[in-house]
Amino acid sequence: MPKLEGSFILITVAGVAVILLIFFAPFFLKSTYYASSPADSLGEFEATSISSQIIPVTHLDTPEPLKALYMTSCVASNQDWRENLEMLIEATELNAVVIDIKDYTGDVSFRKDAKCFVKDFIAFINTLHQNNIYVIGRISVFQDPSYTKLFPELAVKKKSDGKVWKDYKGLSFIDVGAKPYWDYIVELSNYAYELGFDELNYDYVRYPSDGNMQDILYTWTVGTTTKSEMLESFFAYLHESLKDTEVVTSVDLFGMTTTVMNDMNIGQVLELALPYFDYVSPMVYPSHYPPTWSNFAHPAEHPYEVVKIAMSKGMEREQVLNISNSLATSTPSKLRPWLQDFSLGAVYDQDKVRAQIQATYDVGLTSWMLWNAGNKYTAEALLPE
Repeated sequence: MPKLEGSFILITVAGVAVILLIFFAPFFLKSTYYASSPADSLGEFEATSISSQIIPVTHLDTPEPLKALYMTSCVASNQDWRENLEMLIEATELNAVVIDIKDYTGDVSFRKDAKCFVKDFIAFINTLHQNNIYVIGRISVFQDPSYTKLFPELAVKKKSDGKVWKDYKGLSFIDVGAKPYWDYIVELSNYAYELGFDELNYDYVRYPSDGNMQDILYTWTVGTTTKSEMLESFFAYLHESLKDTEVVTSVDLFGMTTTVMNDMNIGQVLELALPYFDYVSPMVYPSHYPPTWSNFAHPAEHPYEVVKIAMSKGMEREQVLNISNSLATSTPSKLRPWLQDFSLGAVYDQDKVRAQIQATYDVGLTSWMLWNAGNKYTAEALLPE
């Protein structure tokens, strides 16, 4: 069993330990985080299934090509809802699903106190595997309002009064440089792999961008360390910590990381992410590009062109990096884009969704993932199985 479950057992048996852990945080950060919720929040969940192998935990190889859609933890926690998406995957060319492990609020979907608690994750993943569906677990990293409430000393602060900074949506972030938090992400990753997730996908791996940036303070950035350097340190730490497992890893980046050379003040640079993950997924949603980008007055109305330009540039930069690292020019690309299946800036119908898929193919890539926060996908855009 991974250490995460052991932390729960320790807290459950020895209530006094909870008090000690609170006083001595962040030295015992991995345990104290879970002490804030019911002590059996993971214990009652599939712990017995893992240890006794009542339901075998298996892992699938990454399919080539991979064609995935996103599923929220709320859908995953509701059998009827999730079965509808399962049927869509089985009836079409799709062969993979991305499911929330930790969402943008910090909620962990296999904890009993989660808003959308998936109590049967091992059984659910096993069913997906039986249908040859590859399962990716999504972990939102540094945007985590739940964690900042427990450990405000690790959060991004306000320069004006030292309190926890929040963006325009009222959401708070962990400071990227807060290394005690890195161990929590590693613990969560190890535990998720033990549940059967084939791949772990890391999102919100960045500094904040939408808020009062004049009143923001990073207390965990040391000396002259830049945002991009600090983020790369996290990438390296995560890679080193998980390298002895067989888990496949991927990371989500802003779409414009393929065309912009600087870190856009959020720390993300394509070349600094590529070495540490098996796959890198730029979120090249046409609706998220600013007006006049590449001379398009309304980029959302040009899905094919936006995806083709963005991913072509990304592949060019990847090739240059590979050559500088003495890798063969025939090295398979790690790029695997997120594509838009939601209406924003334009109505995204069958043609617009399919146009993005075709653009992905036309630049020489084979795999893609579809995003819709409401899990309502355009089935007509997908080829039959």
